[in-house]
Amino acid sequence: MIIESLKSLYNRDLNKLKTEIESYRNESSIWKTDQNIANSAGNLCLHLVGNLNTYLGAELGKTGYIRNRELEFSLKDIPRTELIEKVAATTAMVDDVLSQLNAEVLEKEYPLVVFEDKMTTGYFLIHLITHLDYHLGQINYHRRLLDI
Repeated sequence: MIIESLKSLYNRDLNKLKTEIESYRNESSIWKTDQNIANSAGNLCLHLVGNLNTYLGAELGKTGYIRNRELEFSLKDIPRTELIEKVAATTAMVDDVLSQLNAEVLEKEYPLVVFEDKMTTGYFLIHLITHLDYHLGQINYHRRLLDI
């Protein structure tokens, strides 16, 4: 039950990320920053893709993904189509990895200590979706403020 709920929520919110990136009228606005907005929508999108591919893909799904977190925030002007492809690939990966899990795995300790303390895999999967949604909200505001 919980895995199907997680799959549904990740799918919903990753599709919303795709919609947000598609909704920019001016593609160059995806990469804009402002004196009070340090991260562009493009960099936040790359960060979300990197985050999920690391913690869900590489750790739980053994995909072989290797993260370069610094590039998530330093790369610029990647075409919108490429960002959308990355989001679509991440959506498919998340669905595939979650489909391989079961309730027992969710109760086990997550393989990495990401914060100060150990946590269950289920707890961390919930954290990852809240992290996705936090940045998704930032992207939505970024678009409405800077896509002019």
